[in-house]
Amino acid sequence: MIELDNLTESVKYVALDAGRFLRDKRKSFQKNLVREKRSHDYVSYVDKGSEQLIVERLSELLPEAGFIAEEGDGEFKGESYCWLVDPLDGTTNFIHDNAPYCVSIALRNTKEMLMGVVYEVVHDELFWAYKGNGAYLNGEQIHVSDVSDPDKAFFELGLPYDARTYKPMAIKVIDELYGNVGGLRILGACAAELCYVACGRFEGRVEGVLGPWDVAAGSLILSEAGGMVTDFEGTDSFYSGKELVGSNCKMHDFLLKSIKKCIDKRNNM
Repeated sequence: MIELDNLTESVKYVALDAGRFLRDKRKSFQKNLVREKRSHDYVSYVDKGSEQLIVERLSELLPEAGFIAEEGDGEFKGESYCWLVDPLDGTTNFIHDNAPYCVSIALRNTKEMLMGVVYEVVHDELFWAYKGNGAYLNGEQIHVSDVSDPDKAFFELGLPYDARTYKPMAIKVIDELYGNVGGLRILGACAAELCYVACGRFEGRVEGVLGPWDVAAGSLILSEAGGMVTDFEGTDSFYSGKELVGSNCKMHDFLLKSIKKCIDKRNNM
């Protein structure tokens, strides 16, 4: 059986090293070498380099574990342990030298997430958690906010690359929330944003059409900080990344009810 406390310490150093790699590459970044995977969905030599660094280091730490990584082609095959890696979450932000962008690393077994580490590079913020031990930012324990009034709640929305699939829903979510809550923001890096909910900067986050590497680490960190993460129906299928609602718990029912209104409107069109 692995010792999560010691392993998490080692993974934190992997995330920091990958973050230093991203920071150094940003100084001399060449936009002409960016490749478009799908419409408005970009990958660069920096994503690939960061992933190679992370995979090599994690393979040394836990050789028996599989990998699911954004720039790779892995999938969960029932291994005893599996790493979920986003080597550069917020690639479009990185390309345009805009915060936030981050490294996201999670570990799961066949039943649940065990560990999550997210390093937000621009602001030098290292978030981490392992199962049952709380969540931390740069060594200090963090907790979700206690805001329960929608009029005072600050929410983040994600607009995924797959606009064709999610745009009808996104428009309805914005229409439902804008003007009825304390504020809305779109930042562009799911893993970092879930951590922002975990440390009380926001009360919730909503997005659809993600990947499992986008949500794995941040969802555990948010849960360990006292928050809640579900899909749009309130179940735990959010691990797939197809639908995600993360909150401080107190605003979760409000968000789920708001989303249900949006789904009903969409279905009745």
